[in-house]
Amino acid sequence: MSKPEKPKKTNKNTTSSMKYMGLVSAIGIDLAACTLGGFYLGSWLDKFLGGPGLWIAFGVLLGLLIGGVSVFMITKAVMGESDE
Repeated sequence: MSKPEKPKKTNKNTTSSMKYMGLVSAIGIDLAACTLGGFYLGSWLDKFLGGPGLWIAFGVLLGLLIGGVSVFMITKAVMGESDE
């Protein structure tokens, strides 16, 4: 009978760097998605309510604000996991 294989040790630096690569990707995707969502909301409001395009600017700014809050929450959660 052969001995059971020992689990391979994972390099902590590799795991940590992959975690932070994922964090950077999530931040970019999240900020872009929120900004685009704000743009489309503003565009819809502009067509619905009319105006010189101020609703689009409002939507983009709202999307950036929501994206910023979301990025803060994601970063806080990931940094909290790394402290443990």
